[in-house]
Amino acid sequence: MPSRDPAAEASYFVETVGGELVFAIEAFGTRVAMVRLTDDAPALLFAGHLDGERPILVYRVADLEAAIAELRESGCDVSEPFGIPPGPCAEITTPGGHRLAIYELTRPETLDHLAGRRDF
Repeated sequence: MPSRDPAAEASYFVETVGGELVFAIEAFGTRVAMVRLTDDAPALLFAGHLDGERPILVYRVADLEAAIAELRESGCDVSEPFGIPPGPCAEITTPGGHRLAIYELTRPETLDHLAGRRDF
């Protein structure tokens, strides 16, 4: 989710809502914090580098290339793949302005490496 202040957002969801801070990292000129509200997905990700007000709903797919091809064949506007820590990702642009992305988990160890990290 886009956030003007990931530290404050994470703090609120931990202290007030009762979530668990997974990580709070500062890298590449931005801050990103992950909070889990339950043991199961989804987690909340507060990102200082994202523009806009709407959250981006991110879904994991088994095969990113196949999913992109299928979505494009159906008429979806899908970006070229780019990288996020867990693996390659692509953004889907909808006519109504909803924000969606799909990714393939190719680096499952990434979240384990980030868990417990507190840069802020």
